Amino acid sequence: MNKINTAVIGVGSLGQHHARILSQHENSNFIGVVDASQERGKQIAAACKSAYFSSVDDIIGKVNAVVIAVPTPYHYDIAKKLLDAGVHCLVEKPITINVEHADELINIAKEKKLILQVGHIERFNPAFTAAAPYIKDPKFIEAVRVGPYDPRMKHIGVVLDLMIHDLDVILTIVKSKVLSVESYGAKVFSEHEDRAKARIRFENGCVADISINRVSFERNRKMMVFQNDSFVNIDYAAKTAAVYARKNDVRDLQSMTDIEIKNLEVGTKEQLFYELDHFLSCIKDNKIPMITGENGRDALKLAHDVLKNMQY
Repeated sequence: MNKINTAVIGVGSLGQHHARILSQHENSNFIGVVDASQERGKQIAAACKSAYFSSVDDIIGKVNAVVIAVPTPYHYDIAKKLLDAGVHCLVEKPITINVEHADELINIAKEKKLILQVGHIERFNPAFTAAAPYIKDPKFIEAVRVGPYDPRMKHIGVVLDLMIHDLDVILTIVKSKVLSVESYGAKVFSEHEDRAKARIRFENGCVADISINRVSFERNRKMMVFQNDSFVNIDYAAKTAAVYARKNDVRDLQSMTDIEIKNLEVGTKEQLFYELDHFLSCIKDNKIPMITGENGRDALKLAHDVLKNMQY
């Protein structure tokens, strides 16, 4: 297959980077960008040596694949139009606002044999990909994700904005049905929850505690996975990962000196490159993406369960 004709819809703070990488990728023939702001769209299009389009309709027939990086409420309408037109789609997270719309997009993609990938980018974070082989049977998971308030995301709360990253990763590594969800939240700067905590219990006995807020001056994105024989520490922001386990010849731990710390080697490219490279390779090789529409829907459903059970 020759280069894939690509475009990005929505070139805000994240979409501009999708455009940058696709305009440079060896398997991408970057056609251009679509954005509601003509000024912004033309600026990014020029930087990527491509064209600006004012409407999604204008790129139909010109592209094979797109990244949809507009605000979440617009994901469904745009993705449906493009999937109906036979275009492969990478939709930023969350896949849609509600589960019913997600299921509809999944069904269209299946019927038309198209790639529908969801942008849960932490699964492409080199720290997580380095740590994943060491995660076998989690018993307890602790996830923390905090950062400053971003008015651009005031249309959704912190659960759909940030927590959904951790929900997707946790569903991936636990591989068990959810037994119960307990959650608490607080509205601080918006009409939605800006601070949230959730405890999720799984049928296999694993428990996950997640603490999220977007009212902090600091940025912190970490996940700690505790198992019977080891502890895996993932720092998404620093892109580091380490495994703590008893030394091979030790049966009865006497002190911390009986524990071996293995600092893992991680990839050096930005995770957005890995995500887009995977998307393009799935199209070229006709393979199922690592993060399917079903994965996006499952994370969205769990996020809605967190919101439904939330106490303020």
